[in-house]
Amino acid sequence: MTTAVITALHGAARAAAHPTPGTRDCRACAPAEAVLADRDDGTVVRHGAAVAKAHAPGTDPAGHRARLAVAAHPRLAGILLPPLPLGVREAAGRPVTAWPYGVPVDPADPDAAPWEAAATLLARLHSVGTGALPGPLPPMRGPLKAARALARMRAAGEHPAASATVERAWGSLPTWARGEAAPLRGGTLCHGDLHLGQLVRHPAPAGPWLLIDVDDLGIGDPGWDLARPAAWYLAGLLAPEIWQRFLGAYTAAGGPAVDPGGDPWRRLDVPARALTVQTAALSVVRAAAERREPDEVDRAMIDACARIARLPPELETRAPS
Repeated sequence: MTTAVITALHGAARAAAHPTPGTRDCRACAPAEAVLADRDDGTVVRHGAAVAKAHAPGTDPAGHRARLAVAAHPRLAGILLPPLPLGVREAAGRPVTAWPYGVPVDPADPDAAPWEAAATLLARLHSVGTGALPGPLPPMRGPLKAARALARMRAAGEHPAASATVERAWGSLPTWARGEAAPLRGGTLCHGDLHLGQLVRHPAPAGPWLLIDVDDLGIGDPGWDLARPAAWYLAGLLAPEIWQRFLGAYTAAGGPAVDPGGDPWRRLDVPARALTVQTAALSVVRAAAERREPDEVDRAMIDACARIARLPPELETRAPS
């Protein structure tokens, strides 16, 4: 990341943490400034009680504004972390936003992972009626992100055996799941990129869990928000009891992605397959970038793709509902 972007984010986070002129004595801020994340899809800097984020290059301005407006809407209170007032800012042509600092999930304590809280928040998010929200919100980008992962794997050009397995699984998916046709189900407010890194406690350090990162927020099939943990479960990376806790909390909170009392896989099967392929493709990309063979976790997702490729192809006319 360029120094100019980091410098701009430090200034934005400082301004958000100390919005009143004359109160910018940072001796009480701990830490005063820290880079929390530095990835291609977003860079995040903290200053005391606030963080500033530079969003991905090429972020659609209209969609970005609509997502921020939804995050700030009263109907999303207690579900999404709301943005802080900052005004229009950019860093190297990338939009910059500010947010309250929240305590993230501790990766060193997997037993304390808030699976039930994540599921309940998703169910509440999916139950928010979209008619009264600011908009128009763009489509949820699940199939598009999966297609981009395949494109990145193809561009990497390494690990041909693993890539071929992933390609066969990709080819078995219906076109709507590959982003090549209109989705067969939609109309629900979706997070678009659910994983445990998307939750924080706010107010820090022990407030309730809230969802963060609205870069993929949009309208679509809520099954895609459950697809990543479903894919991990099917690949053997998420224990069955944790999956059951997650799914049970989601259905108990009235989440609409699955039929109450019915077979959840009627709606989750195709999204879970697509997220398996997406994850495996990105595993190949990382292995190529790090000049190594796929590790144990990578191999679990690639092996899951091999099983997917042996399944009968999905019929294009079958709606995931």
